Amino acid sequence: MQNIMKTFEDLKFIDRREPYSTIDSQALMFFDNGYGISVITGEGAYSDEQHPYEAAVLKGNQFEWNICYDTPITDDVIGCNTAEDITSIMRRIQKLPIAK
Repeated sequence: MQNIMKTFEDLKFIDRREPYSTIDSQALMFFDNGYGISVITGEGAYSDEQHPYEAAVLKGNQFEWNICYDTPITDDVIGCNTAEDITSIMRRIQKLPIAK
């Protein structure tokens, strides 16, 4: 059975607006290869009106994770994304070899 690639539409955004926070919402998703993605929106995100999402590649799982800065995808967070850009990033993350 082949795994179906997750896309932007599969993300579940949670309201993160709190006092002193500049993030409006965040979605976290983890994949079977030990990587995941964090997507944020809001004033604190590297974004603009046409590209409202900032993404980070994660390493770990829903219980314990860190931003991963050493993949072929990026060595930083990825700012100024559309929903289509996020789907593209998610597909690339899902194709990474199993995390060590």
